[in-house]
Amino acid sequence: MTDTSVRKKMTVTRFVDKKTRGEKIAVLTAYDYFMAKTLDRAGVDSILIGDSVGMVLYGEKSTHPVTMEMMLAHVKAAARGTQYALVIADMPFMSYQPSLEMAIANAGKFIQEARAEAVKLEGGIEMAATVRRIVECGIPVMGHIGMTPQSINRFGGARVQGRKEESRQYLIESAQALEEAGAFSMVLELIQADTAAEITAAVHIPTIGIGAGRDCDGQVLVINDILGLYDIYTPKFVRRYVDLPPLIEKAAREFVADVKSGSYPNDDESFLKRE
Repeated sequence: MTDTSVRKKMTVTRFVDKKTRGEKIAVLTAYDYFMAKTLDRAGVDSILIGDSVGMVLYGEKSTHPVTMEMMLAHVKAAARGTQYALVIADMPFMSYQPSLEMAIANAGKFIQEARAEAVKLEGGIEMAATVRRIVECGIPVMGHIGMTPQSINRFGGARVQGRKEESRQYLIESAQALEEAGAFSMVLELIQADTAAEITAAVHIPTIGIGAGRDCDGQVLVINDILGLYDIYTPKFVRRYVDLPPLIEKAAREFVADVKSGSYPNDDESFLKRE
């Protein structure tokens, strides 16, 4: 466990400075108070409340059904449990694409209502103007390029990006455009490792990889994936650190057996004397 007695609150400035110092950045997703508090104690640099919540908690097949209302509720809960990590809210599908006005208003809700400290949105060069306007309003923005889940239908599935020269060039130019627009960092998702390394070297802001190789400035994974709590699809890049479902099932089975046998609750777990 990280020694919180000397730990400082992670800010956008400290987040960016980690790249300058060559320090790797650890990011995990969380969607509720308890998990955010646990990950915060564990020492993560940032907690991302991702729109992956639609798949791992609601059983959706993609992130598309996730709404602003859903995200605001989860961000509020996670922010309450976070003391040190940088809290980043994922902007859901169609909450920022239709217009600059909508993008600014919804980004503002995450900061003002849900107590996030930054927002994340998907897209490359085509989203630079949106990033710039949100940043101009005083809201830190994390970019997201590569295989962007909200555009999965356009990609025809979860396909690795940056393999062909045209894709590689687009990604590098997108990363530079996002940096120029004021983004403080960016997620690189499902990008060929050598292309991700080239992008990381081409920008001065941190790159956070997910399926993009070891040369990114940091890494992010979905908490449910590393705990074994989402088994519908396990990407190649996921490292499972524990397999919780069998342990949860074992505990539940023991509870059921104890209730049915009458051994729960026992005397120590009951209030027997009148006061």
